[in-house]
Amino acid sequence: MDYSEFFSKAAGFEPFPYQARLAEASWPDTLNVPTGLGKTAAVTLAWLYKRRELRDEATPRRLIWCLPMRVLVEQTVANIEGWLKALDLSGRPGEGKVSVNVLMGGEEDIRKAEWTSYPEDDAILVGTQDMLLSRALMRGYGMSRYQWPIHFALLHNDACWVFDEVQLMGAGLATSAQLEAFRRDFPLAKNSRTLWVSATLNRDWLDTVDLHRHMDSLTTRAIGNEDRRQAGDRLRAVKSIAKAPVSLSKDAGNKAGLQTYLENLCNLVLEAHDTRAQTLVILNRVERAQQLFRLLCDSRPDKADLLIHARFRAAERTEQARRLHDENGADRIIVATQAIEAGVDISSKTLVTELAPWASMVQRFGRCNRYGENNQDGARILWLDIEDEADVLPYTHEALATARGKLNGLASASPQDLPAVEETRPLTSVPRRKDLLDLFNTDPDLSGFDVDVSDYIRDTGTPGVQVFWRDFKDDPNTPDIQGRADRRELCPVSIGQAMEFTKRKDTMLWRWDALDEHWTKLARDPRPGMVLLLRAADGGYDEAIGFDGALKKPPVPVISVETRSPHDAMSEDWRSQQPKPVALPEHLGHVARHAAELCAKVNETAHTEVVVIAGRWHDLGKAHAIFQKSMYRCKGTIDDELLAKSDCPGPMRHKRPYFRHELASMLAWLDQQDGDERADLVAYLIAAHHGKVRMSLRAMPTEEAADGVKRFARGVWEGDTLPALDFDGEHSRETTLKLTLMEIGEGEQGPSWTERTLKLLDHHGPFRLAWLETLVRLADWRASAEEQKP
Repeated sequence: MDYSEFFSKAAGFEPFPYQARLAEASWPDTLNVPTGLGKTAAVTLAWLYKRRELRDEATPRRLIWCLPMRVLVEQTVANIEGWLKALDLSGRPGEGKVSVNVLMGGEEDIRKAEWTSYPEDDAILVGTQDMLLSRALMRGYGMSRYQWPIHFALLHNDACWVFDEVQLMGAGLATSAQLEAFRRDFPLAKNSRTLWVSATLNRDWLDTVDLHRHMDSLTTRAIGNEDRRQAGDRLRAVKSIAKAPVSLSKDAGNKAGLQTYLENLCNLVLEAHDTRAQTLVILNRVERAQQLFRLLCDSRPDKADLLIHARFRAAERTEQARRLHDENGADRIIVATQAIEAGVDISSKTLVTELAPWASMVQRFGRCNRYGENNQDGARILWLDIEDEADVLPYTHEALATARGKLNGLASASPQDLPAVEETRPLTSVPRRKDLLDLFNTDPDLSGFDVDVSDYIRDTGTPGVQVFWRDFKDDPNTPDIQGRADRRELCPVSIGQAMEFTKRKDTMLWRWDALDEHWTKLARDPRPGMVLLLRAADGGYDEAIGFDGALKKPPVPVISVETRSPHDAMSEDWRSQQPKPVALPEHLGHVARHAAELCAKVNETAHTEVVVIAGRWHDLGKAHAIFQKSMYRCKGTIDDELLAKSDCPGPMRHKRPYFRHELASMLAWLDQQDGDERADLVAYLIAAHHGKVRMSLRAMPTEEAADGVKRFARGVWEGDTLPALDFDGEHSRETTLKLTLMEIGEGEQGPSWTERTLKLLDHHGPFRLAWLETLVRLADWRASAEEQKP
């Protein structure tokens, strides 16, 4: 079908000319379109048309919507799912249709992220810049570290990134430009590209140190005269604007002054509110929004008013999104922060907003009379000045002064009357080539912490950590409490809020120790990206208000004990515990076959052979006596048949803590194949197939070995033996394992493991190397799943 028919079937109306051009011509690099003209539909439906109708090879398989605010995610997902259903293209991963996947941290990103299992499928991923950029930097917030390489690989290969509302991205915008530069400079397994989208886009914001040499080749798409004619009332929406008689002064820095400001603001909002319509109030700080909302609730106790900000659990955000779109907005006041200023598809007759940078003000104006529906009655905007001596966070005095200058004397906020956005991009931290290569190593440091990438993701308003509440008294290390956080439980809070919370008597934060594999009390300041556990009895949350450390009432649990899953610990190997036992030689052959099939499906031709060989040898280390004792732990004796999967019930704990069979597999491969030009790459793919042994080779801090054992790592001791094994046309002789690879420099086994892996990283680059390691892992997953079918 032609694109007009395709678009109309999905959206229910004809496309704007710019939307049609996006689908029928080559992709641009930037898209500058006024608010309310359907940018999400334009990009998503153009991608769908190119992938499903035109079979365009230049359009990557995965469409990634990277959004600056959490409140945008649910709305975007709902819209996309509606379009897919109308086109009969909606499906689950693996069904050959198009899946929609939310990347927001928690359980779904560990065992329920089905999209990662089907890289050959078309898929749409939607998430915030915190979740997506942290994964693109190999430090994914709110998810298992052992899944980082898979997400890194699939987000950089065969991926079409869309960064929406870029004026809100802060440091993340420069990082997005740097990552695009790296994808142009490092080898890719599959073509990828980036599209930056905004109603207030300044192309110079993308001119970073490594993308600079590509700037001349970047193309821009914008609306034309025919788009303006069709947009009609949207671009000529009537919005009178005036300075409000209330302003934020330095007096608001103390409790009494803040209370006076909020009471005056509450009276102003009530006076300006039209009871026949919806009023939107946007404040710059969560704390002010919460306090104003409480005052409004006291004045309007029976109204369906709503508070929107970033410090809510996902469960409450989902309900908020439903209420925003399903409930009648008549006589409703919405109090919000920046979380609502861009992309949220709501409209108000009256808008009251604190002063913000000009690009943000333009976006906020877009939430007033959005579609020109109030042109006859008139809509109005009141802006609240913030005096120079007042607290201007999260913004700067300079940015607010520029916006104030544009607002003074401005009588209309209609899109056609607004001055252009001319601000320069602020200086922020940017990842360089060396930073990206260093981040490829996923081992935590010896203290159990990771490199902090938060400065590359946000420079203001950082939701530094995520917290969740469970009902326990003193120790969370019990089976019913220890499970990972479900996405619905997670609530983002700033590091300052988390620290302030712990100052209350008897309160405590708990973090998951990746080295010792248990919950431990946080004995130092939290780091960005942490997922922290709180006791429900300590309070700190209300379903209508969000996070507030002063609240004492215990929050209502989101999920039941039965739905919780254990942590993906270093010693955990849950894929080896299955309902049906599987012999080791059979499993190795199955994985080799699936590796070949997967390479064919994703059109990976250059490295098929090494992926298949790695799949064939990947689990040879399961022949180790320590592993086989775990396989037969419920049977009393060990049979002659070596098992890859066991049907023994109960937790699988190896006699040696931290034992990793993939390390034994890699050592056996190198002992027999070293010297082959492919040996190091195959060895790396074997070692990395669980994400737990990758760039470095060292013992765990609390790991011990028997007397006389000189070298040991991850439960493997030098001098251990693997028995001979015939499998899938291969023969592995009895092998005595050596670990001189752990040492620096040239040794008995040649170059060290670190030297070998760094050479691989230099030759293949991080994106292609992660891609190949992911193919081996997915082949293993697919073979394991097939083996358990009836």
